[in-house]
Amino acid sequence: MKKSLGAKTMLFPTPVLIVCSYDAKGVPNAMNVAWGGIACSEPPCVAISIRDHRKTYENIMANKAFTVNIPSEKYMKEADHFGIVSGKTEDKFKATGLTPVKSTLVNAPYIKEFPLVLECSLKETHRLGTHTQFIGEIKDVKAEESSLNAKGFPDAEKMKAFMFDPSTSAYYATGKFLAQAFTVGKNK
Repeated sequence: MKKSLGAKTMLFPTPVLIVCSYDAKGVPNAMNVAWGGIACSEPPCVAISIRDHRKTYENIMANKAFTVNIPSEKYMKEADHFGIVSGKTEDKFKATGLTPVKSTLVNAPYIKEFPLVLECSLKETHRLGTHTQFIGEIKDVKAEESSLNAKGFPDAEKMKAFMFDPSTSAYYATGKFLAQAFTVGKNK
C-alpha cells in the first residue's frame, strides 16, 4: 500500500547541477541548482528553475546565457558550497579554488575541473510561482576525455556524478551499470 506524502518536490534521482553565469561586471558566479533536467530533444534544451532573488537569476536575465556543469564526487564539498553561499556576498570561485573558463559559444563561464558541461543560450523563461524556469538551448556539450567511454560518450561510472535527495537534503553516489536502455525491456 502506498502512503500519501502530499504535494512535495520529490523526484528521484535529482541531479546536482552547477549553473554558471557572469554578472554585469564580468565576474563569474556558480550556483547549485537542484530543479532541472533535459527539456527537449530538438532543439536540444535543458530546463533549470531559480528564484528571482538569486544572483544567478539576475545574471541569466542580463546575459541570456548560462552553463550547466556536472560535478564529480571529488568536488562534492565545492558543489555544496555553491548552494550555501550567495554570489552577492562572496566570490565562489575564489572561495572554492575552482577555475572558471570563458565559453567561446555563450556569454557564461564553465568549471574546468568538472567532467561535463552544457553551454546554453537562453531560449525561454516561464514564471511558475516561487521559481522561474529558464529553458536553455544547448549549443555544445563538453566532456573531460578521461570521463568518456570507448564510443566517445560520457561514462557514468567514470564521471562519478552524484545525486541530491530532496526529501532528506542528502547527496548519494550514482554510476553503477544495470542494463542497456531500450534493450532490456524488449522481451517483456
